[in-house]
Amino acid sequence: MGATTRRRFDPEFRAGAVRIVKETGKPVSHVARDLGINEYTLHNWVQMDRHAGGQAGGNGGGGGTLKESESEELARLRREKAELVKQHAREKAAWDKERAELEDERDDAPMFVKPALRRFALVRALL
Repeated sequence: MGATTRRRFDPEFRAGAVRIVKETGKPVSHVARDLGINEYTLHNWVQMDRHAGGQAGGNGGGGGTLKESESEELARLRREKAELVKQHAREKAAWDKERAELEDERDDAPMFVKPALRRFALVRALL
């Protein structure tokens, strides 16, 4: 097995490949196949370009500033979430209480158990 040398791509080629993915909207795998490069290599280039451009997957990279309308909406959504969490906790407590009451009622109820059938004992005795 011979050692293979790692291919090097100049910055212009990388930028052109990323531009093709962005402008055409084609999947990375199709563009990579057309260019004769590994799809994971092109995917990494596209990700690096997104990070460099500041569009790293929905403000996941941190350090991004929000517009005033976005920050207001975020505050509203956080308040709404807190309210829903409280409501869920109240409903869960009510359900737990009701479940406990039903279990107590069930435990107090008399249980009727059928006597075991002796079918199998008769069959063994006949053999």
